[in-house]
Amino acid sequence: MDKTQKRRLGFALTGSFCNHRAAMEVLRRLAGDWQIVPILSFAASGTDTRFGRAQDLIAGIREITGKAPVRTIPEAERFGPSDPLDALLVCPCTGNTLSKLAHGITDTPVTMAAKAHLRTDRPLLLALASNDAMSANLSNIGTLLNRKNIWFVPMRQDDPQGKPHSLVANFTRVPEALAAMTEGRQLLPLFLE
Repeated sequence: MDKTQKRRLGFALTGSFCNHRAAMEVLRRLAGDWQIVPILSFAASGTDTRFGRAQDLIAGIREITGKAPVRTIPEAERFGPSDPLDALLVCPCTGNTLSKLAHGITDTPVTMAAKAHLRTDRPLLLALASNDAMSANLSNIGTLLNRKNIWFVPMRQDDPQGKPHSLVANFTRVPEALAAMTEGRQLLPLFLE
């Protein structure tokens, strides 16, 4: 690769709709340092919620990256050997997507992109946002922590009293976590106060 050329980062968004605004801020920050390839889950690309409309999310991604997001499984499958990314970030990563990654389920563009990317031993970074991270999904976090080439953005309980099982990545630490991941290390501490 030409040293003046930016590295290619797959930036995948899943349906943690309340975190899309924070994810878009991360996307803006990373766009200066990386060539971004946006990828959307079916939920993120097709669901209007009180947090925003899907078409506005897609338009915002196009504005920042200059590219239309990958929105189908066949488009996402190319990120294996034929069109490799340097790194893949899932931001936000829902508990549903986390569970699918832990169990090898590839039924969305995001999970297919991750599968294709991992089969070439390339790094995957997860910015988790899950209300059941410390209950139903805790075993999936453990499974993925032990899997080669999968890393996490440091996370914290966002509302210990109201949502005692919830964990959310500290989105401001994504660039730092990406840098650590490209050096082959997990950014620590993983669990923040």
